[in-house]
Amino acid sequence: MPRPTGRVLTLLELLQSGGTRTVAELADRLGVEGRTVRRYVDQLIDLDVPVESVRGRYGGYRLAPGYRLPPLMLSDDEALAVLLGLVAGRRAGLTTTQRTASETASAKIRRVLPKHIARRLDTLLEAVAFTDQPDDFDTPDAEVLLTIADAVRHRRPVSIRYTDRDGRRSERTLHAYGIVAHAGRWYVAGQDAQIGKDRTFRLDRIADARTLPGSFEAPAGPDPAHRLLSAFATAEYRHEVTLRIHGTVEQIRAHLPASVANLEEYAPGAGEDRATERWLRVELRVERLDWLPPVLASLDRPFVIERPDELRDFVIALADRFASYARQA
Repeated sequence: MPRPTGRVLTLLELLQSGGTRTVAELADRLGVEGRTVRRYVDQLIDLDVPVESVRGRYGGYRLAPGYRLPPLMLSDDEALAVLLGLVAGRRAGLTTTQRTASETASAKIRRVLPKHIARRLDTLLEAVAFTDQPDDFDTPDAEVLLTIADAVRHRRPVSIRYTDRDGRRSERTLHAYGIVAHAGRWYVAGQDAQIGKDRTFRLDRIADARTLPGSFEAPAGPDPAHRLLSAFATAEYRHEVTLRIHGTVEQIRAHLPASVANLEEYAPGAGEDRATERWLRVELRVERLDWLPPVLASLDRPFVIERPDELRDFVIALADRFASYARQA
């Protein structure tokens, strides 16, 4: 049978999960009577844990709002999940502040963990190797992110001050459909109310966000993630590239994903499957052409360049360079 101290800690963990817990619910979870629950609550109050009593039909007990409770009661698995999440988020750029905040958060968690768990987690983090180096991402403002998230949830228009990639500033009214994390960036997909068209905005380029009165209905169709990928694939860039590649959809998508290229997929006929190799047309828009020849080489499938002619020059130059390497003794 659990000792009283263990039940008190269990009560604390239940209250930490949020909301108001009735005496009957707590008694059932702890396997004790109602008056014992009240005694345990008194013990927590004696330890300066701010437990509040809520009166009424649905009353009970809850922790004071905003209370930050040391020590942090995490199991080994929970602590590992939190710390690895902080590390992964920092390296992927998916944070709402500079790296310092993630580092201080990790340090605070380590300080309140039992020493044996902290040592094991530190050992793991020291042993982990990453295949890529963290980039310097421009992170969005936390208040902007939270304001837009609230607008998405309640379908409220939001006014934003935005700076585009050319440095032009504007103020827009946005009907935000959803927030998407992609390739180390935060984006919001929605409709620009002034022009009545779907747009995608980088959150780190939004200087201010303010919820407006009113509401809107989100349109049917693709989810925000698909809208974002489609916007990337159809965005205006310096070069429009069209290729024909002989291979399967899966082979091509492994090197040219939907965020980069549009693909006219082959519809399998009777008795055929998606793995059938056919000529597929690939269209993409890019600012630079020099990265495409190595991608096509790694794809290792027959291809035809329909446009532009400059891409053929890059491919020939890469092939000549490889040939010269091969001829070297």
